Amino acid sequence: MSSAHRFDRGHTDDLMTFLAASPSPYHAVANTAERLEKAGFRQVAETDAWDATTGGKYVTRGGAIIAWYVPEGATPASPFRIVGAHTDSPNLRVKPLPDTGSAGWRQVAVELYGGTLLNTWLDRDLGLSGRVTLRDGSHRLVNVDRPLLRVPQLAIHLDRGVNQDGLKLDKQKHMTPIWGLGEPTEGDLIRFVAQETGITAEEIAGWDLMVHSVEPPAYLGRDQELLAGPRMDNLLSVHAATAALTAATASEGLPSIPVLAAFDHEENGSQSDTGAEGPLLGNVLERSVFARGGTYEDKARAFAGTVCLSSDTGHAIHPNYTERHEPGHHPVPNGGPILKVNVNQRYATDGSGRAVFAAACERAGVPWQHFVSNNAMPCGTTIGPITAARHGIATVDIGVACLSMHSARELCGADDPYLLASALTAFLEG
Repeated sequence: MSSAHRFDRGHTDDLMTFLAASPSPYHAVANTAERLEKAGFRQVAETDAWDATTGGKYVTRGGAIIAWYVPEGATPASPFRIVGAHTDSPNLRVKPLPDTGSAGWRQVAVELYGGTLLNTWLDRDLGLSGRVTLRDGSHRLVNVDRPLLRVPQLAIHLDRGVNQDGLKLDKQKHMTPIWGLGEPTEGDLIRFVAQETGITAEEIAGWDLMVHSVEPPAYLGRDQELLAGPRMDNLLSVHAATAALTAATASEGLPSIPVLAAFDHEENGSQSDTGAEGPLLGNVLERSVFARGGTYEDKARAFAGTVCLSSDTGHAIHPNYTERHEPGHHPVPNGGPILKVNVNQRYATDGSGRAVFAAACERAGVPWQHFVSNNAMPCGTTIGPITAARHGIATVDIGVACLSMHSARELCGADDPYLLASALTAFLEG
């Protein structure tokens, strides 16, 4: 029987809906919050006093969301079980003075965000998304989800050596999208965004806008055993963690407090008030302890018993570049989630963490794999080491194996999102 038919594809179908509806971190947070609300969670404001009530709660800040579920019988010293992820993906983001152009073309000035795989944004139909900030301090989401912009590649007739010498892109000169003909006029883009959003340009005081591919996610392959789509690094993990958290709330006698922590700005170092290196997670956990009548001693006990699974995408073995991978570790699509190990602490996993992850996969009946980088290749990193170091929390790095990481369109096994969510559910249920 083909691996394409081993599991109910309902979870992956829902992931595709989530990816398409979340072109920016702000949309990902709004969609996650909506799912939590349907599961009975309620939003609490950081500026309000928190109470000791049980049940599901969440806070949002920009492109980050922290959600937790306090079960009946939880004490101030009850430990947490955290799934960490991030909402941002590498892309092109609109500059403060966006209206530009050259040689009779109207263009939008953009800045490169994160480790963008530049060539994947060429000759692709792009929309515009993000948020605008109004003069009263409120925000409006923006999603122009139709072909609006394009970064055109130079024709081969004008670059005869491109297939022999390789594509060479100047980040400043060659990545500026076009969106029309004529001379650029100051304020054009924001007037357009205002019209699309149903407000006036005069109401807009600031913006956080970015481009996104408008091509929807899709099953791929003869047996549709693969999934192609945008922003799977790392909305795949955000979606799986949200599903796992809502599923865990149905469990009786939870021994710990399950938590979803989805941060922004992982792709550029996590150093922000909504990033993993900021105080947001620590503040939420501490306030949860203190709201239940806890002391500093209770907080220390709770943190000492806490475990975090940092869930992010990793590299599947690439059939055309097998020499770039570690020879003895070849994660494959639909082989289950991966345990990411790096002894230099680019990943936070150690032997104890391996045991926690293996136990969760065993309880869920889920296969799993190891990922280790080739010694000759630099290893990437995640929010895992940051979480461990900042909060003193035992952390394990895991994820799903994929190809084309940081591309505008990535690829993974179509069964792996469900397998990851199942393992995360077992972990949160503890």
